[in-house]
Amino acid sequence: MKKLVLIALIALVSFSAQAQAKISFKTDTIDYGEIAKGSDGVRVFEFTNTGNAPLIISDVKSSCGCTVPKKPDGPIAPGESSTIQVKYDTNRVGPIRKTVTVYSNADEPIKALKIKGEVLDEGKSVLEKTE
Repeated sequence: MKKLVLIALIALVSFSAQAQAKISFKTDTIDYGEIAKGSDGVRVFEFTNTGNAPLIISDVKSSCGCTVPKKPDGPIAPGESSTIQVKYDTNRVGPIRKTVTVYSNADEPIKALKIKGEVLDEGKSVLEKTE
């Protein structure tokens, strides 16, 4: 009888340690710095699945239409890395303060990423700003 109880306890502990995907970003903020109007607005958030189950990113949404995120296709295996591409419309002059929200099957199913910086008007140098 004691063996049966011990086997049942071991089985219960095994089932409670389920496989789980975990998303670990290299950074959760990208700083564009000061960039010229019309310059390249593409940046990438790098991440790794540090869990023990495949990671599936179901959706990536931006806080506005000026930022277009692109999620990876297909699942990311445990230990593998991938990227989420973000393209900001650099024809919009002024400060950049946007959020990109990632939805996945990870232990933290909703993750907010930030982009920041400033797009300078034509004629203004990224080296020296006029006051």
